[in-house]
Amino acid sequence: MADRGVDLSALPKEVRDQLAELDLELSEGDITQKGYEKKRAKLLASYISHLPSKTSSSSALGIFSCCIKAFLLLFLHLCFFFFFRLPCQQCYCCSDIHTEAVQAALAKHKEEKMALPMPTKRRSAFVQSPIDTCTPPDTSSASEDEGSLRRKAALSAALAQTLQSPDYWINRSVQSSSTSSSASSTLSHGEPKSQPQPQPQPAASLLADVLAHTRIGKLSWWRTPNRGSRVDLPPAVRGMSRGQSRSSMLDTADGVPVSSRVSTKIQQLLNTLKRPKRPPLSEFFLDDSEEIVEVPQPDPNTPKPEGRQIIPVKGEPLGVVSNWPPALQAALARWGATQAKSPALTALDITGKPLYTLTYGKLWSRSLKLAYTLLNKLGTKTEPVLQPGDRVALVYPNSDPGMFWVAFYGCLLAEVIPVPIEVPLSRQDAGSQQIGFLLGSCGVSLALTSEVCLKGLPKTQNGEIIQFKGIISGCWPRMKWVVTDTKYLTKPSKDWQPHIPTANTDTAYIEVVYLYKEGTVMGVAVSKIAMLTHCQALTQACNYCEGETLVNVLDCKKDMGLWHGVLTSVMNRIHTITVPYAVMKACPMSWVQRVHIHKARVALVKCRDLHWAMMAHKEQKDINLSSIRMLIVADGANPWSVSSCDAFLNVFQSHGLKPEVICPCATSPEALTVAIRRPGARGAPLPARAILSMGGLSHGVIRVNTEDKNSALTVQDVGHIMPGALMCIVKPEGSPQLCKTDEIGEIVINSRAGGTMYYGLPGVTKNTFEVIPVNQAGAPVGEIPFTRTGLLGFVGPGSLVFVVGKIEGLLMVSGRRHNADDLVATALAVEPVKTVYRGRIAVFSVTVFYDERIVIVAEQRPDASEEDSFQWMSRVLQAIDSIHQVGLYCLALVPANTLPKTPLGGIHICETKQNFLEGNLHPCNILMCPHTCVTNLPKPRQKQPVDVGPASMLVGNLVAGKRIAQAIGRELGVVEDQDLIRKLCMWPTMMHQFLSEALQWRAQMDPDHVLYVLLNAKGVAVCTATCAQLHKRAEKITATLMERGGLNTGDNVVLLYPPGIDLIAAFYGCLYAGVIPVTVRPPHPQNLAATLPTVRMIIDVSKAACILTTQPLMRILRSREAAASVNVKTWPTIIDTDDLPRKRPPHIYKPPTAEMLAYLDFSVSTTGMLTGVKMSHAAVSTLCRSIKLQCELYSSRQVAICLDPYCGLGFVLWCLSSVYSGHQSILIPPLELESSLPVWLSTLSQYKIRDTFCSYSVMELCTKGLGTQTEMLKARGLNLSCVRSCVVIAEERPRLALTQSFSKLFKDLGLSPRAVSTAFGSRVNLAICLQGTAGPDPSTVYVDMKSLRHDRVRLVERGAPQSLPLMESGTILPGVRVIIVNPETRGPLGDSHLGEIWVNSPHNASGYYTIYGEESLQADHFNTRLSFGEPQTLWARTSYLGFIKRTELLDASGDRHDALFVVGSLDETLELRGLRYHPIDIETSVSRAHRSIAESAVFTWTNLLVVVAELSGSEQEALDLVPLVTNVVLEEHHLIVGVVVIVDPGVIPINSRGEKQRMHLRDSFLADQLDPIYVAYNM
Repeated sequence: MADRGVDLSALPKEVRDQLAELDLELSEGDITQKGYEKKRAKLLASYISHLPSKTSSSSALGIFSCCIKAFLLLFLHLCFFFFFRLPCQQCYCCSDIHTEAVQAALAKHKEEKMALPMPTKRRSAFVQSPIDTCTPPDTSSASEDEGSLRRKAALSAALAQTLQSPDYWINRSVQSSSTSSSASSTLSHGEPKSQPQPQPQPAASLLADVLAHTRIGKLSWWRTPNRGSRVDLPPAVRGMSRGQSRSSMLDTADGVPVSSRVSTKIQQLLNTLKRPKRPPLSEFFLDDSEEIVEVPQPDPNTPKPEGRQIIPVKGEPLGVVSNWPPALQAALARWGATQAKSPALTALDITGKPLYTLTYGKLWSRSLKLAYTLLNKLGTKTEPVLQPGDRVALVYPNSDPGMFWVAFYGCLLAEVIPVPIEVPLSRQDAGSQQIGFLLGSCGVSLALTSEVCLKGLPKTQNGEIIQFKGIISGCWPRMKWVVTDTKYLTKPSKDWQPHIPTANTDTAYIEVVYLYKEGTVMGVAVSKIAMLTHCQALTQACNYCEGETLVNVLDCKKDMGLWHGVLTSVMNRIHTITVPYAVMKACPMSWVQRVHIHKARVALVKCRDLHWAMMAHKEQKDINLSSIRMLIVADGANPWSVSSCDAFLNVFQSHGLKPEVICPCATSPEALTVAIRRPGARGAPLPARAILSMGGLSHGVIRVNTEDKNSALTVQDVGHIMPGALMCIVKPEGSPQLCKTDEIGEIVINSRAGGTMYYGLPGVTKNTFEVIPVNQAGAPVGEIPFTRTGLLGFVGPGSLVFVVGKIEGLLMVSGRRHNADDLVATALAVEPVKTVYRGRIAVFSVTVFYDERIVIVAEQRPDASEEDSFQWMSRVLQAIDSIHQVGLYCLALVPANTLPKTPLGGIHICETKQNFLEGNLHPCNILMCPHTCVTNLPKPRQKQPVDVGPASMLVGNLVAGKRIAQAIGRELGVVEDQDLIRKLCMWPTMMHQFLSEALQWRAQMDPDHVLYVLLNAKGVAVCTATCAQLHKRAEKITATLMERGGLNTGDNVVLLYPPGIDLIAAFYGCLYAGVIPVTVRPPHPQNLAATLPTVRMIIDVSKAACILTTQPLMRILRSREAAASVNVKTWPTIIDTDDLPRKRPPHIYKPPTAEMLAYLDFSVSTTGMLTGVKMSHAAVSTLCRSIKLQCELYSSRQVAICLDPYCGLGFVLWCLSSVYSGHQSILIPPLELESSLPVWLSTLSQYKIRDTFCSYSVMELCTKGLGTQTEMLKARGLNLSCVRSCVVIAEERPRLALTQSFSKLFKDLGLSPRAVSTAFGSRVNLAICLQGTAGPDPSTVYVDMKSLRHDRVRLVERGAPQSLPLMESGTILPGVRVIIVNPETRGPLGDSHLGEIWVNSPHNASGYYTIYGEESLQADHFNTRLSFGEPQTLWARTSYLGFIKRTELLDASGDRHDALFVVGSLDETLELRGLRYHPIDIETSVSRAHRSIAESAVFTWTNLLVVVAELSGSEQEALDLVPLVTNVVLEEHHLIVGVVVIVDPGVIPINSRGEKQRMHLRDSFLADQLDPIYVAYNM
């Protein structure tokens, strides 16, 4: 600039004043930048030659600039014109300011391409709804009502070349936000990790990469078998070492699996979430409930109101005219008598041509007939149906305004109260569902309608009108329907005259108010004096004259259409031409044609009508609108109406339309007309407009937008308030405190021309119609009651009213206000032509995790491609973030014509929200963005360096009075009395330490005692085994092994048998032969490809020298089908044991010591790791003795076992325990329950079993399959009162919900609620806890989940927030000692801490069996020691987390009982945000999120939480689950889900014990082997 070196402080005062005025003009937009510089240079031209030094002038310029800024701020504030400018030539161009803002927001980084992962979807999941025939404008949608549709076509070309990369946008928003992300705030050890920012890639390569990963091809997916055939799935890697990392074998150097489309998409998602939103905090998360939510610190730059308190604004006095009637009925009577032939109403047919004209004479006579009929012909003289003051429903379509006029005035003449309602289309119509509550509260029992309308109402088969759905009673009140066609009316007698009293405070009519956000319908009662006064005020404000013509496009049954087109028009003898909505759909120009033909003086329209008329104006050239003196825009209070008004004026100004005739107004159902712009004089300057900062509006203050024009809102005034009214602006939340002059608030009105109450709702009435404003001190400013209008706005210069939104559309997000209409307008500005169907967009908020989250739902065009839809959604996210500075939580696209509609065809917001929350929305595309909008997550925990040793921690616990968390089972007693041994037929444990000797002893002492009974699906015993039979069968197998196997002592032999007695005999045959048995589940014949590799793996790992099996299984192992999965030529020696010769072995092997290996126990863990443990003879003997003592098992007992007999405690109970204790075991293979569900329960009842053992799978089958058949089972004589103990065998946390459901369901069959309990074992110790007969009942406690995530245990009351019920895992077995240890420091913990369960017991396993022999892993798990305390004791680590609590119950010895509570597997815990989460807790929440979620599983991948949910319903419901799953995990666990995967039922792998194999599921997902229905990558 030329004046850069001028010392402004040295200039004369008048020059400085001129410069300040010039700066003001520039700030207000009254001068261009070029003009400003030119005038400034001219002013300073004469002073440039007298320049001081450069340095001094620069500093002086800086000082003067500061002075100028301060002066300007003060000047602007005092004048209060700082946000206004006069409507110059560019005024109408400003209507496109929002369009320009969206274009600029999307054009910031137009070179970058899409780098976000598109969701993966099956074709079948995308279902389109049938589309109605496309008639021109669907002007019924809520978004179109707001006047925003006009921008769609104008923006298409501009936005096509201005696309910003969402990758860049999300990176920016993540970095700038102040809340940490669950995906990347901390690593698994709590250490911050900095990652380099992704380098920009060439656009072509990025686009090719995205397209390559959005193809949905047909791959050869691996499928999991049905739930009925549970299989142990092998690990994907053939390494058997327990400590080996399986993911390392799959990953590349970048951590992404090779050839994995899913992993590439996850990597793309991670690139958008590289940095945490804030640096990790060092403090620990507090457990107090008020500390759950992170409260954002107030921003010092937040704009605050600075003006003075507003003064109430008075409207002009309501004039008194001598010829105004005393009541509205009197006006009709006057015109009916004196101007009978004057036209009152002209109705149009569907083609837009006049159908009929109703004169004032006909209107008066027909209204008289109806009034007479209502009062005299519906009942008897002594019992009339209607009394004065009764409420009557008016049910007329918009296409028949004449019938409605007659009915309305007939009710007024009969002094009954009309209640106009919409015509119900169906029983489930969203618009009529709440009408029943209104009609019931108003006491409506009579409905008036036309003959045509009555025939169109839905009816039953008997011809009766159906009972429509309502809110309270489920249906509408039963009503009598009266047809009001002229032929059904009775002419009144000559001496009958209606009573027309002077207008008073009695209710004249009830106007229905639809609150679509809340989903409620209320009736606003308007008194007779208010109705008359309102007509008088409208007459004065609009300057109505007799005989004028008015074109009405609005609904004549309510709002402006009723007030102007029915009431005020009759008062002033105006000719009203009604254009029904159906005519507008067929011919959008019809109302303009009526204005031209009839030379109408007034037109009553909405923005949508302006928009569609402008779009169709090319069809009509000879149109003249010069007759219009007032074009009333009914929804002119909408901030976006300025666009439609400007566009309509630009098009039709050449057709005679004058700028000053456009009159926007603001209305409210409660206060009726609030303000209306009066038509200006020709040539007079147009009213001012406000250009406001959206950022300021979100904080409720008025600020001029001078910096970022992209976030500006241009608002037009709605004129002055109505005559005779008084207006204030009060705060919309809390008490009605008066706002300041520069503050946005709710408009409240005091006027005689307003509603009086919500009919039948006195409580709500007081809060709306009797508001007393208060000052800042809380004192009332007067005694005059005001009425809330629901409009948000402020008062501008000249007492002009500006409206910026409605309370109903207000969204409060993180303390900031956002208007739903603004968001709709922004979304519509983002090229919706290819994607959005007819501009139908709904915006609402849902409460998730203590704050409101914004959801946008739009109807998708039938021909829109998935890629176009995803691109549009991404652009909407960018635009809303840039313009409104708020993040979207969810953006969903649904098929066209599927969103619930209002009576006029708009979107029913409440119903849409309800469907979204209940999972009934059925979207076809969805995009969740929780990372960017959830900014109030609790503080992440940063683990501190361990400066305090474990010994010091122990001392601290002791000082605090906390006991060490340890528990000991009772001692293993030894029976010394030989007489008692013989009497009880007990095995002398002091003499024999091997089970092989025990079987021989029993075969000798009691050969005919039945040890095993095997049942089939019918409950019939198909096989039994006495002691002698089992012994002889084992000898045959031993002889065969010695003869045909060529085995050496200590060789491993695989036992491949179905559940049965053959398996038991083969096991003891191996013991007799001195070889090591390895039990293996046989492969599933129908799924060899998935199950046979596991068998092969165990055989290879165990180095088995021989396989014992049955003939059918031997044929399967050598079949062609098996050869497709494994190499069948390399099987070890296979021996079938079906037909063995009667041979006895030369000798029976006796191990030299009890520490020799007895058998190998192989199992696939829940982490997907195949592990085998070694069990010695001493451990087996001790374990059986411990179980015998705990359960009091003797030879006279019968035990029912429904378990898989291949590993763990299930194998011990199936094969070993009976031989040791001598009790009879009734064996029920779980597979038999698939054929006959009741077989297990029937066996318990038939054999009167006292003790039974089952798995969770069995219990779940019975609960789901037999829960509804208890009455039938009871009728068949099934009785479970004999059951004393029903123990569930598992290696996991007790499933409390399942056990409680089982107990409650079968309580009617006699099952004691105390009978059901659980056991707990692990790989290192197969049985740690088992509920016995003498111990106390299992305890249940409730722990605080927040504390549990910090490895602390805090007991809370039942029903407390964030409480988790946990059941004791059974009584600790005799000889077992348990201690809770910190897994990192290996020091003992107090009983208030969660730690790893360590066990010391004589029946611990000897170690892992591995072909690599890793001694370090062996020592770490089986022979580990505490870091202090008892360093000489050897412990085994269970890898399970739990805690011990001392209860008030007493054990058998009389001491207080120590209960062990298992929380979850240490290997499966999820380390997220520095906290420890257990998958089962998250899965429980997910499973109850929606009725169609059959099962779920969670795991993590590169710090992203992945949720897999099985969908049991239709695939159309798949996308409904995505937001519900995200919501429930965020609400209950304070975690953000990174990926949601929807799969078919049965996909989540489950092992034989009913436990989920989550790591195998993770590997299958990353390898693209799940064939998911839908995969959503939450941004």
